[in-house]
Amino acid sequence: MNRKMVFSVIGKILLALAALLLLPTACALYYRENTVVPFLITIGISLVSGALLTFLCRTKNHVIFAKEGFAIVALTWIAASLVGALPFYLAGEIPSFIDAFFETVSGFTTTGASILPNVEAMSKGLLFWRSFTHWIGGMGVIVFVMMFTNFSDRSLHIMRAEMPGPIVGKLVPKAKDTARLLYIIYVVLTLVLIILLRLGGMPLFESVIHSFGTAGTGGFGIKSDSVASYSPYIQWVITVFMLLFGVNFNIYYLILIKRFKSAIRSTEMRTYFAIVGISTGIITANIFSSDIGFGKALRDAAFQVSSIITTTGYTTENFDLWPSLSKTVLVILMFIGACAGSTGGGFKVTRVIILFKMIKREFIKLLHPRSVRVIRFEGKPLDESTVSNTGSYLAVYTICFFAIFLAVSADGFDLETNFTAVASCFNNIGPGLSKVGPIENFSLYSPFSTFILSVAMLLGRLEIFPILLAAAPSTWSKRK
Repeated sequence: MNRKMVFSVIGKILLALAALLLLPTACALYYRENTVVPFLITIGISLVSGALLTFLCRTKNHVIFAKEGFAIVALTWIAASLVGALPFYLAGEIPSFIDAFFETVSGFTTTGASILPNVEAMSKGLLFWRSFTHWIGGMGVIVFVMMFTNFSDRSLHIMRAEMPGPIVGKLVPKAKDTARLLYIIYVVLTLVLIILLRLGGMPLFESVIHSFGTAGTGGFGIKSDSVASYSPYIQWVITVFMLLFGVNFNIYYLILIKRFKSAIRSTEMRTYFAIVGISTGIITANIFSSDIGFGKALRDAAFQVSSIITTTGYTTENFDLWPSLSKTVLVILMFIGACAGSTGGGFKVTRVIILFKMIKREFIKLLHPRSVRVIRFEGKPLDESTVSNTGSYLAVYTICFFAIFLAVSADGFDLETNFTAVASCFNNIGPGLSKVGPIENFSLYSPFSTFILSVAMLLGRLEIFPILLAAAPSTWSKRK
C-alpha cells in the first residue's frame, strides 16, 4: 500500500472541495445571510487540511493499483462528508454534528434522506450547499477532480471503485478524458433541465436546486412537500429527467458518436424502461378512482416510479397512503435501482439481468449437466469473473443489509419503518414508509442509529467493497 500517495490524493480532493465551497458562500453573500462566516471557516479548514496532506505526503510514485483505488475512494468520501457537515453545524442550523454528518452524507451519496423537520426554515446558502452536494456526488467526487488533476493512467481503478455498477470501463483511451466527457454530458443535461424548469415558471434559485437534485438523483428540495405544489408541467419535466439521469451514461456517448443502433439495442436500457412502464401501469390502475382522474393517476404513478427506481426520492403524493400493491411495487423498485454507470443507486438493472441469466443457466445445467453455456450481455460473452462478482455482491449486499437492519431495530420502531429506512439509506433513495414516509423525516432515530444509517448510505453509494476494504487491516499492509 502506497500510503503517501493515498493521502496526497485525499489532500488534493480537500483543496478542490474548498474551491467548490466558494459557490454556496457566494450564494450566502448574495442573499446577505449570516452563514458566510461558517462557510469561510469550513473553507479554511479544508484548505489547511488539504495543503498539509499534499505537502507532507509528497511522493514520486503515483501508480494507483486496485488497493490504493479502494482506499482513496472510501477515505475521500468520509473526509468530504466530515468537512461538508461543518457549515450546517457551525451555522447552528443543525445543532447536532451527527445529524449534520447524516445530512451531508445523504447529500453526497445522493440519498436525499433528511433529519430536517422544516426545510423551509433553512438559509438559502445552506440550501444551495445541501443540494450542490447531490450534484457533486452524483457523478462522483473524485471523477470531478480527475478532470483537472494529473492522475496516473491506472486511475481507472478509482473510477471503478466510485462509479456505480458492475462494469466500468473507459469511454475514451485516457481515464482523465473519460471523466471530462462524462461531466460535459452531465453539465449539458443539467443546464437543459434548468432552462426547462424556468420555462415552466419556476424561479431561478429553485430551478437550480431542483436540477441539482434531479441530475444527482438525490431529491433534496426547498419545500417539505417536495415538488407536490409545483405545476403538472414541472412534475412531468422532472419525471423525464429523473429517468434520463438513471440511464447508463455510455448510452449518451454512443449517441454522441452517432452509434444510434447500438444505443437502442442496449439490453440494460430496454429492461430499465420496460420495468418503468410496467410498474407505472400497475400503480396507475391501482390508484385510479373517481376521485383521482386517469391523468393525475398516471402523472403521480410515473413520477413516483421514476423517482424510486432512479433513487431520486422526490415526491408529489404521500404514497404511504396508497394501496398495498402500489407500495409493494415501489419497495421492489427500491432494490432494483437504476442502470449501471448512471447517477442512480440501488442494486442496478445490470446485476438483475445477470442474476436472471445465471439462474437460467443453472436450470439448463440441471437438465443438461454436460452442457457448457456462456452468459451473454449486450451481445457479448461475459467473463466468468464478472458473473461470479455479481453473485458475490448479492451475498455481501444481503448480509450488510440485514446487519444494518438489526442494528437500527434497537431503537424499537415498527418493522415497516426500520426495514424501509434501511432500504432507503442503503439504496440511496430518500423516503421510506410509515414513520420515515414521504411527509416524514429521519429525526426520530437515535444518534447511534443515525450514524449507522450514514454508514449505510456510504456503503450503498460506493457499493460496499471500498468501505469494507478500507477498514480491513490487510489493505494497509506494506506487503503486496
